[in-house]
Amino acid sequence: MLLAGDIGGTKSRLAIFADDAGPRRPLLEEILPSGRFPGIEALIRAFLKRTNLTADRACFAIAGPVISGRAAVTNLPWIVEAETIRREFGFRSVRLLNDLAATARAAPLLEPRELHTLCPGEPAAAGAIAVIAPGTGLGEAFLTREGTRRLEHASEGGHADFAPGSPLETDLLRDLRKEFDHVSYERVCSGPGLWRIYRFLRERRTAEEPARLAGRLAGADDPVPILVEAALTEKTGICVQTVNLFCSILGAEAGNLALKTLATGGVYIGGGIAPRLLPFLEEGLFLEAFRRKGRMADLLFRMPVHVILEPRAALIGAAGE
Repeated sequence: MLLAGDIGGTKSRLAIFADDAGPRRPLLEEILPSGRFPGIEALIRAFLKRTNLTADRACFAIAGPVISGRAAVTNLPWIVEAETIRREFGFRSVRLLNDLAATARAAPLLEPRELHTLCPGEPAAAGAIAVIAPGTGLGEAFLTREGTRRLEHASEGGHADFAPGSPLETDLLRDLRKEFDHVSYERVCSGPGLWRIYRFLRERRTAEEPARLAGRLAGADDPVPILVEAALTEKTGICVQTVNLFCSILGAEAGNLALKTLATGGVYIGGGIAPRLLPFLEEGLFLEAFRRKGRMADLLFRMPVHVILEPRAALIGAAGE
């Protein structure tokens, strides 16, 4: 029996799996609010008490870098240590994975209905797979093949320098340098990044900000859903421009990751933002920026590109341990 978890700053998804059922069929699964618990041990204890099930090993996908079996959870004051968990619960083994590395593990297991294909490409059976996921931050990871085994590799590539691909993006970079010493892709290609792009365009007055929209944004804890809704349903000009610029920047960085990992097995876009932006991702700006790589453009034309629709991908990857 395996206890698997996808541990995030807002919520955590825990499940118990039997070896003979595989990573797609949990015996029991539950979502718990992470912030209500002082640490992962209390979270695990509460879950196991409610399930009345036991496990002999565990694997957790953690939103944050994992180094030598230890991780600090992004947006939570938790330090997660595999050995501490193993001792406290008597597990035979405990493994920690970065959540994007776990998502990369899941990518080959996802079914067609759990994906939205932007480009079918020409997938290489033994090719590397890259995953990029804009959310609270910008996660990146990749999967390589060694014989019959696939090996996941975590990355903090989202913190690499943002490279503008147009005069408008150059102006965006100049603007953000007034606020940040280092402007990474995560600063512009994430939920908070979407809001930064909007503020930049608003200050440039490239389009009018409707008074009704301004009022909704002023009282919002999270402006991103409002911006996305206004772009999708109301076709508000400044919001459409914001989302288009976001998709172009995401495409450029997805292409960078694809080149660096030689992702001939496919590029997968995860996170909570991309599935909500499918109409914009399909319009062409994303793939245009993805393929705008000079002499390597032909290589990128052949790479499959998919959006992950399955919210349990990281849990599936952890359960595949």
